[in-house]
Amino acid sequence: MEFSELIETSKVDHVLLSRPFLQPVKGTLCITSHHLLFASRAADKEELWLLIRNIDAIEKRFAGSSGIITIKCKDLSVMYLEIPGMEECLNIAKSIEALSSLEPTSHMYPFFYRPKQLNLQEGWDSFTPEEQFTKLSIHTDNWRLSYVNKDFAVCPTYPDAVIVHKSISDAALKTVANFRQGGRFPVFSYYHRKSGMVIMRSSQPLTGANGKRCKEDEHFLAAVLQPDKQGYIIDTRSTQAAHQAKVKGGGFESKTNYHKWKRLHRSIERGRVLQESLIKLVEACNDQSNSIDRWLNKLEASKWLSHVKTVLTTACLAAQCVEREGASVLIHGSEGRDITLQLTSLAQIILDPDCRTISGFQALIEREWLQAGHPFQLRCASSAYCHAKLKQEAPVFLIFLDCCWQMSYQFPCSFQFNEHFLITLFEHAYASCFGTFLCNNEKERFNLNVKEQTISIWARLNRPCERKLYVNPLYERNNLTIWPSVAPQSLQLWQGLFLRWNQSPEHQNEAWEQINHIMEHSRRKANPTSTELSVVKEDHARK
Repeated sequence: MEFSELIETSKVDHVLLSRPFLQPVKGTLCITSHHLLFASRAADKEELWLLIRNIDAIEKRFAGSSGIITIKCKDLSVMYLEIPGMEECLNIAKSIEALSSLEPTSHMYPFFYRPKQLNLQEGWDSFTPEEQFTKLSIHTDNWRLSYVNKDFAVCPTYPDAVIVHKSISDAALKTVANFRQGGRFPVFSYYHRKSGMVIMRSSQPLTGANGKRCKEDEHFLAAVLQPDKQGYIIDTRSTQAAHQAKVKGGGFESKTNYHKWKRLHRSIERGRVLQESLIKLVEACNDQSNSIDRWLNKLEASKWLSHVKTVLTTACLAAQCVEREGASVLIHGSEGRDITLQLTSLAQIILDPDCRTISGFQALIEREWLQAGHPFQLRCASSAYCHAKLKQEAPVFLIFLDCCWQMSYQFPCSFQFNEHFLITLFEHAYASCFGTFLCNNEKERFNLNVKEQTISIWARLNRPCERKLYVNPLYERNNLTIWPSVAPQSLQLWQGLFLRWNQSPEHQNEAWEQINHIMEHSRRKANPTSTELSVVKEDHARK
């Protein structure tokens, strides 16, 4: 299929582009296979390059002989195109709808994006399981790197290399995989150097209604614990939901068979509930007619901050088990590809200062989300505006980023990265010119040769000229555990994301420029360069 077959009209002149807080601009609109291009004829020659994959929904209406297309994007922005001629308007709308819903992943823009300053190999091997194991082996020899999943033979949603306890053989791992939903057997996630405890993740055991057992699974979890230690299993489902899962063949670890592990149930919403919450939140943010009371009621009705609170609270629980109880933790729900990853990631950010650096956070995303099999392509197929009946979509990754922002808001000096970094990751998770967030797991990326045929987002973000945009000027490394507050007055709406298209960023940008200037001046006074020192010496000599 040729992309040109889907484009009814490729170019229209005298189009009026309108966006919040910007003057309307008249110019030429062009449609290519992957972009909407708009170029003005004004003196400033303003241009707009909009990735068509970023379009979540379009609406059209007619006013006289012109048509107005409202474009609502996955990054939550909204823009309006006034197009002369009803036929041209319909053709443009039809073309956008066809191009934005292309199904084959290999037709997406990352497979065609070839910037001159970046190469295909750069960034893909920055955060491998081998590198993670090398760092782990410095502190403990109780774990090993297993290639039992080579060619994704045991679990399609795990990478080919995983870290497991040294006491379990690959043959036993295969048996355990058959006992866990989707083959997602317990794997290493994090080692806490202070206590020597670990965090692991998996899917639910397939005990079923008859209480099926797996001796290898029981021995595996028992071997993880030190002789005098207890472990905690944090199940992200309610007790009732976990019992209901047994009827469908799923289940949970019983106290009888896992006697050294204590099970804690923490019900966390998922799926459709989260998607509806995001839709309601964005509707409230876009409604400019609200009084303050009505706005607060709508915000509360969306329950978005309630979901953030629940996830953060449970992540704190996992961190407390490791830090304060001196216990290892296993986290899972049903499949272990969504809420489980939120909790393992956030617990590490709470406990580990390395995860609060730019490089450490990238490594965390790579190992706890991408390699761990979070289905980005399914969950981020639509954002808050799509009119289609949603099935697999859910803002799981967005809630994780929101929780990270909440912590950075409460601990403004403890994170090396700034808000812009988190927003950039949100945007690229939903629509990107890079291949990093393509597909739903490593197997799919391998089958499509994503690492050989697309550019890694880490290659772009780690270029010096780009990286400096994401640095928090207030950052000072904090080696302590950070404990975020989840009190109602402590959790804030992430205005920098959800209201950034509804309020002018001018004053905030000016404030950050001033902060950057002040911090840079302070650092230069504390650590003057050799040139600056020579100038000072010359001044003293003259005096």
